[in-house]
Amino acid sequence: MSLNLKLKLPHLIRFGHPLSWRDMMLILIGASFMHLVAVFYPISPGGLGLETAVIQINTHVHSGTVAEELEMGVAHHHDQSEAEAQRIPSDLDASKFPVTSIIHHAPGYTLFRNLYMSNGTLYILTDHSTKFPEIRKMTSISMFADGSSENIAAREPTKEIMDFIDVVDAKRRWEDRVFKVEGNTILFNDPSQFLRHYYHFVAELWFGVQAFWHGAFSEQIQDTIPVSAKAHNWNWNAYPILSNSNHPSMYQKGDNKGIPAIDRSIFMHTTPDGWRDNPGFNSFFLRAAFPSMSVEHEQDWQDRVAATNTISDKGRAFLFPLTLLVDRSAAFRDDMTGSHTQRTAAQAWEYMRNQGRLRGEKVGGWWHPVRNAVLSFAGLEQNVKSEPEGTLPLPTKILITYISRQSGSRRKLTKESHQSLVQALEDLVHRRNSVYKDKLEFELIVMEAEKLTKDEQLSIISRTTILLGPHGNGLTHLLFMSPTSLSTVIEIFYPGGFAHDYHWTSRALGMGWVGVWNDTSFTYPNEPEVAYPEGFQEDYIPVHGPEVVRVIEDIVDKHAEVMDKH
Repeated sequence: MSLNLKLKLPHLIRFGHPLSWRDMMLILIGASFMHLVAVFYPISPGGLGLETAVIQINTHVHSGTVAEELEMGVAHHHDQSEAEAQRIPSDLDASKFPVTSIIHHAPGYTLFRNLYMSNGTLYILTDHSTKFPEIRKMTSISMFADGSSENIAAREPTKEIMDFIDVVDAKRRWEDRVFKVEGNTILFNDPSQFLRHYYHFVAELWFGVQAFWHGAFSEQIQDTIPVSAKAHNWNWNAYPILSNSNHPSMYQKGDNKGIPAIDRSIFMHTTPDGWRDNPGFNSFFLRAAFPSMSVEHEQDWQDRVAATNTISDKGRAFLFPLTLLVDRSAAFRDDMTGSHTQRTAAQAWEYMRNQGRLRGEKVGGWWHPVRNAVLSFAGLEQNVKSEPEGTLPLPTKILITYISRQSGSRRKLTKESHQSLVQALEDLVHRRNSVYKDKLEFELIVMEAEKLTKDEQLSIISRTTILLGPHGNGLTHLLFMSPTSLSTVIEIFYPGGFAHDYHWTSRALGMGWVGVWNDTSFTYPNEPEVAYPEGFQEDYIPVHGPEVVRVIEDIVDKHAEVMDKH
């Protein structure tokens, strides 16, 4: 039996069949029970007798606060009440609109406080535009470069790329529609042209970012400034500071407290695939070195651009409180990169060096946090002590790692040269161990990277004393060698060819570097001019094995004290 009672129930409650007596009784019992609970056990705002708890999870490992004298905000994490988009109050006096300032600048690297973006244009908010660097030394129109005069001219920035805006005009355009993007941001203005290469992405782009970012927040040490460092007189070709320096070889504990975390990287002009190399080392590096950093791409940037583009004459803007803008074309507009090194990272490295802010120059102490993070990610321990630069750690073993490219399609040795080189190296190891093994053991590894996992490759590289191979991407691994007094890179070129890629990078980390042309070798200060002769990229590079062995023995024997101390 059922009742066809027409009860006035809330509009959200619907029953698919008439209510039975059993249904009615269950509803009445349940309602009565809830009424009694409410009377005798009042429910607090936090739940059934529980206090409200706000749990904040911060996935960033901050090594400390930003240097107070820079008055910058590191990424802050807010509770729900603060999570709404932050805007400039509408009643804020225009004179108090947050103005833009530059903390450090070298061509291609500009660290901003309060950089604005509206409708795709980066805005510098100031009433004193003449006090800022040339815009062309900060940014460009992002497009593939081919070196032609027409292409170079086409990459010159316009007002649609970056412009100055005064506080009154900014207030008129945006009023209270300025929204802060909390945290610290790296803006990359480059297209994918060079980003898909392991060397250019890690050993150039991020190498430069780390030098600039780490240096910007490091305390200046006056007596680490090179004697020849003068305004507009770059000391680009100098060795690291004198070996008798008593300055720490890398940052000491506590020295890193002023280095803020990088919260996000935005690749404004490339897709997610545009910075990933085929072997996958770029993405491995980025996730290992900066595990908490978010990554945005061209589509994400265009979302931000579209969000600021309104139909009315009243626009919107995003405010980036702390931003490093990186631009390859802008870096090449200065002689340091354009004429001397062809390495964009040289701008960042040399600028911070001449400012006395490059920590642990002789062993790349400023790079150590990145190197250590990657090696730790690979499950490796790095036993590098922070010793004075004049007493770099001695290797416990001379590990010679030859990165073979024989399985590749280009830039590899002739078959005869490869076999001759391996035989000469094996003979060297056998000969030295028969005499010195009880003092200092030699070891040889012929590494074919494509046959090893990334962890296995890094395990070898982290123990390597002397890294050698033909000019090519594999030598980028030098970034993860442990610094010792014998650490050296030997680069084999097609005779007559030379490029600064691994030469400059090795020396920027305080390591030795030697170039080899078949049966001759050269090093600083007798490097040849940059040249790419026919055969430079081919698969018939000759090398005389005994010459490479002679170079290695010279490196070891120049440090005769190594034998005495082991």
